[in-house]
Amino acid sequence: MRASRGIVGIALGLAAGLAFGAGGVFVKPLLEGGWSPGAAVLARISIAAVLLVIPALIALRFDLRPLWRARWTVLLYGLVAVASVQVAFYASIERIPVSMTLLIEYLAPIALVLFAWVRSRRMPQLIVLGGSVLAIAGLWLVIGPGGGDLDPLGLIFGAIAMIGVCVYYAIGERATEQLPPVALLAAGFVVGAIALGIAGAVGVLPMEATFTDMAFVGGTAPWWVLLLTVGALSTAFAYTAGVAAIRMLGSRLSSFLGLSEVIFAAIVGWILLGEALGPLQVLGGVLILGGIVLVRLERGDRTAASVALDIDLAPVPDGTTVDPPADPQRPRVAERA
Repeated sequence: MRASRGIVGIALGLAAGLAFGAGGVFVKPLLEGGWSPGAAVLARISIAAVLLVIPALIALRFDLRPLWRARWTVLLYGLVAVASVQVAFYASIERIPVSMTLLIEYLAPIALVLFAWVRSRRMPQLIVLGGSVLAIAGLWLVIGPGGGDLDPLGLIFGAIAMIGVCVYYAIGERATEQLPPVALLAAGFVVGAIALGIAGAVGVLPMEATFTDMAFVGGTAPWWVLLLTVGALSTAFAYTAGVAAIRMLGSRLSSFLGLSEVIFAAIVGWILLGEALGPLQVLGGVLILGGIVLVRLERGDRTAASVALDIDLAPVPDGTTVDPPADPQRPRVAERA
């Protein structure tokens, strides 16, 4: 039973990586066809919210009081870890290849290590320092001598997405003490969609959409097919499969499987969009992934995420219960990398 559970968990983790990695490839034709990043993200997370709301209510046993008690966690998760990250990610892939944006975004664990070092004034473990140096060297290869003429705004938006992912990890350290994972996901999508809708209504965030067929893979595809694919497959399914993998395998092994997202994005982007990375960029990507693996091997009770962004989330009130995870390791719903 344990072996079969592990096989299913690995399959779900890889499936989540493939779904996440393919998301940028399917949404890029929308962005190039006239959709603004804000409109694309609003549509994506709205579709995911609709698909996950019923499973979330079932997980909460149709009791919304835990959502209210965890309102600040849900608010931060929806505004920063969902809406801001996705808008910055889409704005980045408008200008640079999808796989390159993901490589920058996946430097979040390294940023957390450096920030934790500054905040705690305690030197990280040698394996963590080595991984950080390796990843930074890889980033230099990706956007430096092998990067060619890259759009600076694309790199800046990728860095903003990385910062949002740092908060995403920090929330995931403790969020499941307050809410079932699927409830946090659904509530975060709802909050993010409402916030983006308000921002679009008041004119803060441009909301532009073109409801025509889009150029895709040498032909055309209906806009709604691409949008439903991103919302259902690369958002609702990907997040849910990732959470299920964490519950079966634990957060550490699942985080290694999450690195497959970059690989899948590079392969799918190359096949479908012709976005091939140069030899030095490929080498840089390998160094980044290797550095992140070393950082993930950090030993200790507290990870860099919990030290760097030590958000004081309210504890679960007395008398409130949350279903324990099946795996003895506490799952971290937001840990994708």
